[in-house]
Amino acid sequence: MTTTTAHYDDHLGPVYLWMAGGADAAFEAARTELRAVGVSVARGTRVLDLGAGFGMHAIPLARAGADVVAIDASAHLLGVLESLRGDAPVRTVCDDLHAFPRHVRAPLDLILCMGDTITHLPDVAAVSSLIDAAAAALVPGGRFVATFRDYSAALEGDRRFIPVRSDETRLLTCFLEYGDTTVLVHDILHERTPAGWTTRVSHYPKLRLDIDGLVTGMAAAGWAVRREAGERGLVRLVATRA
Repeated sequence: MTTTTAHYDDHLGPVYLWMAGGADAAFEAARTELRAVGVSVARGTRVLDLGAGFGMHAIPLARAGADVVAIDASAHLLGVLESLRGDAPVRTVCDDLHAFPRHVRAPLDLILCMGDTITHLPDVAAVSSLIDAAAAALVPGGRFVATFRDYSAALEGDRRFIPVRSDETRLLTCFLEYGDTTVLVHDILHERTPAGWTTRVSHYPKLRLDIDGLVTGMAAAGWAVRREAGERGLVRLVATRA
């Protein structure tokens, strides 16, 4: 089975910006999403973006005045971020998400974990550990915002095939294969080349999180949590540190 990092560096990374509709569309979508959450930043606001990818959220926040640290395990995607950020003050770190306390100076005002990143973690214990570390790193009243897909109800039959994006040169389809605690995500990429169409397939696991249990556990740990519908069909959790 392909690791998440290898899947992104070797398979999805080179087309990830295309998947998002290009940089301008991605940044505008991020600004819309942040406004919906109620995120506003002043100069010097300290932000950590976990699983930052090509900087969809990190770059607009930095351009608005925030001091942003962007962490991702994909060197390829962070390279794209560096090429897009211009003079926006984003510091990139290529490392595992759990390593973030080594790279940031607490306390932080805002921690983001967007775009289904949290389901990339190996198990529920790792999710809980990351959330606990986020609580320890935030100022009182600081917020942790996560978006992810709800895989708790298994899709069946043809519904497991999900079209992602297509144009005259590329076609990306996702196929989901459900296990008890994880779902195997198969990304099927067709690309037109001078020699004709090619097909590449790679797969990796994501967690099937118990969202209600996650919210209950966070509330018991002192978070004020709200669950809402996010952009692009994702679930969004907005948690405020007591």
